[in-house]
Amino acid sequence: MGVSITLRCSNSSIVSKTKGNKMKKFADSVKKFLVSEDGPTAVEYAVMLALIIVVCLAAVSAVGTKANAKFNAVSGYLN
Repeated sequence: MGVSITLRCSNSSIVSKTKGNKMKKFADSVKKFLVSEDGPTAVEYAVMLALIIVVCLAAVSAVGTKANAKFNAVSGYLN
């Protein structure tokens, strides 16, 4: 059972929208997406993206650590 909202337009026509109907359409589209082949493909892309992000973070961390060590060595040399 959905909540119904009724609006009056300037030309006196009645427009009715039901929130329950929107939720049913959304649930149907999600179900259709999961049943189709696009769902597993999207999951595969998400896993690949997560792996790429992990590799990038590891690389940035390693470069940052080495750069910090270099800056400390130069700072020690200048003192």
